Amino acid sequence: MTYETQPKASHYVNGAYLEDKKGEVIKVIYPATGEVIAKVHAATPPVIDAALEAATKAQKVWAAMTGRERGRILTDAARLMRERNRELSELETYDTGKPLQETLVADATSGADALEYFGGIAGSLTGEHIQLGEDWVYTIREPLGVCVGIGAWNYPTQIACWKSAPALACGNAMVFKPSETTPLCALKVAEMLTEAGAPPGLFNVLQGMGEVGSRLVTDPRVAKVSLTGSVPTGRKVYAAAAVEMKHVTMELGGKSPLIVFDDADLDNAVSGAINGNFYSSGQVCSNGTRVFVQRGIKGAFLARLAERLKDAVIGDPMDEATNFGPMVSARQMEIVEGYIEKGVAEGARLVAGGKRLDRDGFFLAPTVFADVKDEMTIAREEIFGPVMAVLDFKNEAEVITRANDTAFGLSAGVFTRDISRAHRVIGQLKAGSCFINSYNDAPVEAPFGGVKASGVGRENSKAAIEHYSQLKSVYVRMGDVEAAF
Repeated sequence: MTYETQPKASHYVNGAYLEDKKGEVIKVIYPATGEVIAKVHAATPPVIDAALEAATKAQKVWAAMTGRERGRILTDAARLMRERNRELSELETYDTGKPLQETLVADATSGADALEYFGGIAGSLTGEHIQLGEDWVYTIREPLGVCVGIGAWNYPTQIACWKSAPALACGNAMVFKPSETTPLCALKVAEMLTEAGAPPGLFNVLQGMGEVGSRLVTDPRVAKVSLTGSVPTGRKVYAAAAVEMKHVTMELGGKSPLIVFDDADLDNAVSGAINGNFYSSGQVCSNGTRVFVQRGIKGAFLARLAERLKDAVIGDPMDEATNFGPMVSARQMEIVEGYIEKGVAEGARLVAGGKRLDRDGFFLAPTVFADVKDEMTIAREEIFGPVMAVLDFKNEAEVITRANDTAFGLSAGVFTRDISRAHRVIGQLKAGSCFINSYNDAPVEAPFGGVKASGVGRENSKAAIEHYSQLKSVYVRMGDVEAAF
């Protein structure tokens, strides 16, 4: 089968596509069929060097522009992205296997939101004046320099924009390495930024595995590293960046709690649990995969959930009627199957799914375990697949303690009609991105990121500006300088 996904070349460097077939071949596999739809090559050292040199030169040109000039280019790139949303969404579906029904509204659109938002505030990134009697201090917000972004495979377009938009708004340049599993989408982001007027070399894309990422992270020309990935990878990248005191943003994994009190609106709570476990086939870092349901509503919750699961349309991701797609790869499916086996072996009650579907591609049925205990593996470790663990609880104090009993701290959600309790409980949950009577909303206007092992720093919102810029303070004395001698 022929797809319009074959890239013009593997890399995008200095404002144009670049190929170097000396690099290791990376096969791009369509998750819905298992077919190879494209091939790219990992970046060789000369290609990496070319990208960093181009970024270093472009950053100086870009930083010399006014914030409004930078902002216009970012917002124009957002316009291009919206105009080409369908093309980009189809590419995202081929890259990830996510249903087109989903990618049309959640991927390139989110990337465009980020470019537009940060383009809109680029001209407002100013310092401040601090009066100290007749003396005064002024601050200047300066870019960091060349930033490296390392993406995950679940949201390749969105992550490329979430990292590049604030970086570019602040006057930095970006070298972005997508996941080797989903390498295609970031190339289109680079194309559109160039078309919108970005200087050549401002946004570069390099393909590759861990070795390419390691070279980028440790290069002295790089001032900042932003990673979206697993906790083990985050620890390695964080440690490598710390050697040269580089700035970092780490957006890592989670095992987030979603708490349903017995006074919650049942359908809304079930909808939140579905969104927090089965959207993108469960391959979302912030998912609320520990669903704590108060005992008074547990039976009704599971019954309604079983009814709603019948509405899952599993099939061709390019068919807009499909609302549940395959896992991203055979390897990821095998990992999730291993967790399902552990859940059964450790005594959890399998109430839905649990099996690979008999069809081409990497399809795994939406899976629900009930009667899950806190110490079970499926309640402790991030699965990153369509597996929901339902745990029951008696009271508020108990569930808060149990919800916080994890090394992670990315997200948390509460469903209840008691708004006082909602705020009270959220206030005690140790997580960075939280939800009341909702789950997994991620508007660009709101900060996104975790605490504890789930990460360092924040993406999106004005908070991201702090992570892609630095302040210079200047003290101005208006009178004479006194000295001891």
